[in-house]
Amino acid sequence: MTDFLLDESLIAPPRTVRIDFDDGSFALRSPMALKPYARCIGEWLERWAHETPDALAFAERDETGEGWRKLDYRALRRAVGAVAQALLDMNLPAGRPVVILSDNAIDHAVLMLATMHIGRTACSLSSAYSRMAKDPSRLHGMLQALQPGLVYASDAKVYGASLAGCGVQAVAVFSRNADAHPGAVPFDRLLATEETPAVMQAFAGVLPDTHAKYLLTSGSTGKPKVVINTHRMLCANQQMMAQTWRFLAQEKPVLVDWLPWSHTFGANHNLHMVLCHGGALYIDEGRPAPGLIEKTVRNLREVKPTLLFNVPRGFDMLLPFLEADDALAAEVFSRLRLAFYAAAALAPSTWQRLEAVAQRVRPTRPLWLTTSWGATETSPAITSAHWKLDGAGCIGAPLPGLELKFVPNGEKLEMRVKGVSVFPGYRDAPRETAAAFDEEGYYRIGDAGFLANPGEPAHGVIFNGRVAEDFKLSTGTWVSVGTLRVKLVSLLAPHAQDVVLTGHDRDEIGMLVFPSPQAAALSPEAMGERIAGVLRALRDEGAGSSQCPACALVLAEPPNLDAGEITDKGYINQRAVLTRRAAEVARLHARTPADAQVVRP
Repeated sequence: MTDFLLDESLIAPPRTVRIDFDDGSFALRSPMALKPYARCIGEWLERWAHETPDALAFAERDETGEGWRKLDYRALRRAVGAVAQALLDMNLPAGRPVVILSDNAIDHAVLMLATMHIGRTACSLSSAYSRMAKDPSRLHGMLQALQPGLVYASDAKVYGASLAGCGVQAVAVFSRNADAHPGAVPFDRLLATEETPAVMQAFAGVLPDTHAKYLLTSGSTGKPKVVINTHRMLCANQQMMAQTWRFLAQEKPVLVDWLPWSHTFGANHNLHMVLCHGGALYIDEGRPAPGLIEKTVRNLREVKPTLLFNVPRGFDMLLPFLEADDALAAEVFSRLRLAFYAAAALAPSTWQRLEAVAQRVRPTRPLWLTTSWGATETSPAITSAHWKLDGAGCIGAPLPGLELKFVPNGEKLEMRVKGVSVFPGYRDAPRETAAAFDEEGYYRIGDAGFLANPGEPAHGVIFNGRVAEDFKLSTGTWVSVGTLRVKLVSLLAPHAQDVVLTGHDRDEIGMLVFPSPQAAALSPEAMGERIAGVLRALRDEGAGSSQCPACALVLAEPPNLDAGEITDKGYINQRAVLTRRAAEVARLHARTPADAQVVRP
């Protein structure tokens, strides 16, 4: 693997240019110029349907759950053409998107691609808002804001009730049980439509700045916003990554992936990487959750992917299976070029465990663990760690075509970005759009970072948390929430799923602990002593008031999806937890000696 990382025909060497400004800020750029990229998403599909029509594009579990339903690029292009023609025949009102409610599936992909192929806008909404949420009011609010021309879901019996009373006039389409929803159209009818020259005429009219997708922000910093993703943004971002991961031009990616297409990681990064390079995506019906992670393990074993993308919680859930079964680990890792994490910070303990498993089952081929950093507003990738990392924390260096600026903000350096893959704004939100950019046109992403080596910018950037999450104690001392949170989760592994830090304007830091499934093996007393031991060890190392919690409370209720405490990618919404559990926060800091559940070292 070391030779792989040093082969410039396969991986771009780490080179970065620093530009210093008079006000104390500075910027980083890649010295590589961005090469030409596709005009629109559909050009990828047209290319592979012509060049490799028999190559696998998508696979999903069939109805038996034992085999796979597969679609090659020829069949994919035929299906996209048929559905695109059906959309044109419907003559949907201009400016009204096609909204998709359900989980990743082949029909979902076909409809999304068909929509973009003719210059219309697709918007995939998290199924958490409809299938899993008890209260559909949030979904209804989103539909009223989006004003779709068509709404699709996989099954009318599962999703139809969530649409009732939404107050939106739109064509309803379902893959199954459409007859259970009044006036709905079966998706098979769209697939049976005969394509005419009108599809390619519409395709020819798609411009780089045509809106391809609307994606909603996670809402971790407030109300979700509708992010405009243009074809230019999405195609340019894949070209940036292709110039860095050069091996993609020689080795078509094979993915087993569950990450939802309602988020930029699963959709714009992973799905688009497969389409851009003519690879294959096996849609994983599993999730990093008890009872579902077993499906992911099965799929990984069967397919043996070449790239493994996941969020930190996903790796945490996979590791017990890999650690307990060397034969399984050997199969899963047999073709892997890399394991890649994003969307949240990876605990050092998780990094070390992944490396240990890989070393045991393929000792002559170390596993390349890597990452990137970006946002829904940036297509998503801004940086790439395209070299061997010694551990978690580094998010890489800027991709070609982007400029990453560092602006002093309190005790941190706030990161801002400018480039061709940055979004033009939020839909129908001029005030929020204006606030998102500074006077020089840099997007204010809200994250902080610093150089791993100030004298050598090519060594990359260290992520330093979100600027808005940090808070001050009553002493005026800043608490770096992102950095401390990752450290604590690592020290408490494997017994803490996540932690949320408290203490804004208080004398001390507190910690709300969400226990992991492994914590069930401990008694409440043993869990309390486990936490107290970690806090004592931090104090013994000399950690001050801003670097060590003084108290902790283990929460009995897991993160609540309906309340927005956890996203469907599995990471914690700190603000939502602190708001919803204000009583627990007050209890934690009350210093009531009789409260035996509050842990104090």
